[in-house]
Amino acid sequence: MNLAADLANRRPADVADLADRCRAAGVVLDGPVTARDLARTGEVLDAWEKVVDAPGEEERAALLNRMLATAAAYPRMTNHVGTGWHLHYRDEGQSLGDVLYSLISVGTALHLAGRGMHRLRRCEVTECATIFADTTRTGRRRYCSHRCANRDAVRRHRARTAPRA
Repeated sequence: MNLAADLANRRPADVADLADRCRAAGVVLDGPVTARDLARTGEVLDAWEKVVDAPGEEERAALLNRMLATAAAYPRMTNHVGTGWHLHYRDEGQSLGDVLYSLISVGTALHLAGRGMHRLRRCEVTECATIFADTTRTGRRRYCSHRCANRDAVRRHRARTAPRA
């Protein structure tokens, strides 16, 4: 979820940027990253942002189910890079763009099913469109950062204490 939000909030500038950010997030790159991977990443992020912005749970689930049908394969155990056994929800030999499509759709589905359908959103500060996954214990996070939370608190305080005309 964090990689998806990172890529959506600041789209990769080029192939090198995409590769660096995926590596930093722990994604194993099986081959060279290409312009097609960058374009496919843009497609998954466009689809994912529709899931983020869906007005209700039913629409959110329907959009996410379309993503899963497009990208995910049956789950399988693998130790493809020798780092330990883990689950993959994608076919072997896929390009990075297709891997990201699968990772983002399955990761989002697991997050929402496990934590709640409301735990993916944009910041509530009007001028901030940052996407975040709510991983708090209570599930009531409204802002992408402390900075935005403080900004909104100051705005509400000033509105309450402003002299009335």
